[in-house]
Amino acid sequence: MLRGLYPGRFQPFHLGHLNVVKWALDRVDELVVLVGSAQESHTLSNPFTAGERIEMIRMGLKEYGLDERTIVVPISDVLMNSVWVYHVKIHVPKFGKVFARNPLVLRLFKEAGYEVEMPPLYNREKYNSTIIRKYIIVGENWSELVPKSVHRYIVEEIHGDERLKDIAGSDK
Repeated sequence: MLRGLYPGRFQPFHLGHLNVVKWALDRVDELVVLVGSAQESHTLSNPFTAGERIEMIRMGLKEYGLDERTIVVPISDVLMNSVWVYHVKIHVPKFGKVFARNPLVLRLFKEAGYEVEMPPLYNREKYNSTIIRKYIIVGENWSELVPKSVHRYIVEEIHGDERLKDIAGSDK
């Protein structure tokens, strides 16, 4: 069985991420979705906690029937690139392939002997967490950019939209 790894911050999990998961699952039997920067929350760049992001990802994957072949794992940052791959290896189940667009992530895993593959962009100017967070802050419509379950969770369950607006207001 071939298991892949897909690292990201997922702040929030959007339809571009979902498309990468679908694409990766065409290439592996199972996929570990690695929730990076797990220690970060309540900032403009990282407004959601690791637990909230895990919930979002699980809900989105279940909504699209992709939850049976995925494992979601959080990981805190290590501020030394040379040991990051080892840090990942001790926190996730064994994997053989890495899917990422970040050149540094690809380089680190390639140097560690992993097969790496860069997923295609899925309408990046639309499906982009930075843009989605901006839309939330300024009150523009972002509901079509994330799975319905993720939108509902952010707005109705954790009031993440209000949190992000508060954080943005306190940064001024």
